[in-house]
Amino acid sequence: MVYDWLKIEHYCALCDERCETDQSLCGSCEAELPWLRGQCSICALPLPTSGLACGQCLKRPPAFEHVAVPWCFAFPVDTLITRFKHRSHWPFGRLLAEHLARHIRHQFDEGLQRPDMLVPVPLANKRLRQRGFNQAHMLANWLSPPLNIQVRAELLRRIQDTQSQQELDAANRHRNLRHAFAVTDESQVHGRHVALIDDVLTTGATAEALARLLKRAGAVRVDIYCLARTPKPGG
Repeated sequence: MVYDWLKIEHYCALCDERCETDQSLCGSCEAELPWLRGQCSICALPLPTSGLACGQCLKRPPAFEHVAVPWCFAFPVDTLITRFKHRSHWPFGRLLAEHLARHIRHQFDEGLQRPDMLVPVPLANKRLRQRGFNQAHMLANWLSPPLNIQVRAELLRRIQDTQSQQELDAANRHRNLRHAFAVTDESQVHGRHVALIDDVLTTGATAEALARLLKRAGAVRVDIYCLARTPKPGG
């Protein structure tokens, strides 16, 4: 029997059906993902239309310039992120990172400025010991080759183990992060465009704290790349 090793069959990571192409998701499952359509032009908060800034960004512009994110934090993306982040199902993380890379490359083609470096959001030491890995660092490493942008994970450090952000409301999330992070080498940040990498953007408190820190260190622009964006509570 002669095998044609070039004809490798690909199966969908979600439904296990055969894929029409060499992609990791079949066309039906990919179409049913919670793609983020209308969104704030700055923070990517889900909105009825695109191209406009939300009320919060107009009232108090954030320190970061743009959020590049493909999905709303809804099924099945929320389940995939949870399995990747809390159950160490790394193939799901890599699958999502591949699609995020395609989304970012498309935004580059549409005029989004390319950053000088990818910097993952640092994880608290206690949580890093418990989980065994930093999901943001893994995402950055998966994004680096297709985007051809270096990862500089050492430039940000978490110097305080704060209370979990998931347990706090928006106001307390901002207070919780005061003095929680530090830039290790400001000379490597000064005059540079930084893209922060994280898994989910919720209130934006972590992104705001880190963007302000990087701007104080001399960064000229800070963008956020993440997998999913949560809607406004009650929205």
